[in-house]
Amino acid sequence: MKNLLFIGDVVGKAGCDFLMSKLRLIKRQYSIDITVVNGENSAQGNGITRESADMLISAGADIITTGNHAFRRKEALGIYDEDYIIRPANYPEGGCVGRGVCTLDMGAYSVAVVNLMGTVYMDPLDNPFARIDEILREIDIPNIFVDFHAEATSEKKAMGYYLAGRVSGVFGTHTHVQTSDDCILDGHTAYITDAGMTGPEQSCLGVEIKSAVDRLRFRMPVRFKEAVGECFLCGIVVSFDEKSGKSHKTERIIIR
Repeated sequence: MKNLLFIGDVVGKAGCDFLMSKLRLIKRQYSIDITVVNGENSAQGNGITRESADMLISAGADIITTGNHAFRRKEALGIYDEDYIIRPANYPEGGCVGRGVCTLDMGAYSVAVVNLMGTVYMDPLDNPFARIDEILREIDIPNIFVDFHAEATSEKKAMGYYLAGRVSGVFGTHTHVQTSDDCILDGHTAYITDAGMTGPEQSCLGVEIKSAVDRLRFRMPVRFKEAVGECFLCGIVVSFDEKSGKSHKTERIIIR
């Protein structure tokens, strides 16, 4: 039995610093073999940069997933040359840099991590259901985990059920609020609608409260500022059989 840790969206330098201070202890505590971190908001001011990606790897991440802010920063384009940094696989092929799948060779077994993005209330990318079907036809290992970066809970739930029994885990990201519905679908697939976020807890999804409230209250353009203050780390630990790819146990974590 192996343990995979998936950590929800890391927000800004505060989130990166908090991850750096806590991750190694968490990995020891839960006997983690593989760590996957969503880093699409890890740079100061949104997006991901080489600097923030390096912080996530230095903290102990093995693979970094992203989402709708994958290309928010122009300087991010070069980081997708790295195999361990992936973007949603359903970006149109041909003109988009990077890849949507990372396969980690652990010696006696391998683990594939797939990044997908939803299309309900999101950018009109290729159909994620059709794209995952294509990907699964190309992957011949049993241990497959999916970061589904999506807005609508209904789309996330649908993807979870669609992939039940076909992958080891489906983890929702993007909405930054950890849900309490982690479970094992069809006795095989670990699932959670949203893994949560890592960053300032007293915030609106990592944004300073006043600026977020003013935007919604007055409907006027507001420059968002990253929140400051005490941080928390949200994620999920999954225990899986590396020979069959079957997940047996999930445990949500919130570290303050």
